[in-house]
Amino acid sequence: MNEGAAGSADTQVIYDGRVVRLERLQGKWEVVRHADAVAVLALSDAGEMLLVRQPRRAIGGVTLEAPAGLIDEGETPEQAARRELQEEVGLDGEMTLLTRFYSSPGFCDELLYVFAAENLRESRLPHDEDEEIEVVWMPPQEVLDGLRDGTLHGSASTVAAALYGLQRLAERRP
Repeated sequence: MNEGAAGSADTQVIYDGRVVRLERLQGKWEVVRHADAVAVLALSDAGEMLLVRQPRRAIGGVTLEAPAGLIDEGETPEQAARRELQEEVGLDGEMTLLTRFYSSPGFCDELLYVFAAENLRESRLPHDEDEEIEVVWMPPQEVLDGLRDGTLHGSASTVAAALYGLQRLAERRP
């Protein structure tokens, strides 16, 4: 988890769990401390982006997202991106950092890194036992359209990956 203002005299720990820590700063601001995370954009030669469909308990529904996950202690963001891609979809590739942003800086310190994976090759690591994942390939524009009209549910990292996917596809055109 990010350290942020953790440990200051004006910080009260309200909850300290496995995934999040909730703090009250200066008696009024509630802040969620959360491990940083990664998401991966992988594009096929046909111009489709790699996605995973999975149930998300927090929203009580199913999302379509770029492969993503938390950065484990001691890992670099690039190592985490490679591991997540191998665990979730059985692929590895050369990673390039596209962007990084705070997922919801009004109350959470999670920093999210979005990578592009190129020169994909098969490489599987065991997936997390609690994950139910279906691999889906879809054009980035269809992803954005589905998120816009509500037929798909996703995440901020998926929006960022799809936008970068469109940009990369435009760069491929002669």
